[in-house]
Amino acid sequence: MSRTARRKHVMREFWMDNFDLPTENQTIVRVLQSRGNNLFDVESPNEEENFLVSMPTKFRKNMWVKRGDFILVEPIEEGNKVKAEIVKILTPEHIKEYTKANVWPKKFTSKRSHEDDPEDEAAGGFNLPENPNRRRAPATPEESSTDSDSGD
Repeated sequence: MSRTARRKHVMREFWMDNFDLPTENQTIVRVLQSRGNNLFDVESPNEEENFLVSMPTKFRKNMWVKRGDFILVEPIEEGNKVKAEIVKILTPEHIKEYTKANVWPKKFTSKRSHEDDPEDEAAGGFNLPENPNRRRAPATPEESSTDSDSGD
């Protein structure tokens, strides 16, 4: 199979996923960092220990995983250091479905208070810090008139 056809099938499988729930031997984990050579250091919801997972060849050069992403892994028996292999890379839609089905780990649940804040929605949903490299614009027209009067 050519590289293009393989990529097409992997992407189709990824985007046309039917949101199957994880089986009993599969685990949802969070990626802590990439170790290189298609290995990732992950955090398990149950154990305090971090371990390595490998990316199967069908995902390599087709899918990317970054720090903070959630993935579904299945344990393998071969390795001492590498304890699992990636089965699925989870999207926000997966997370919503898993939360509805009460499968999502409680350790990875985080309530963000600004999501329900109506002021943030009115401002476009962005809550950016102030840029320290810019001068502040005057808040009211009276402040700008007092600045120009002081120069006389």
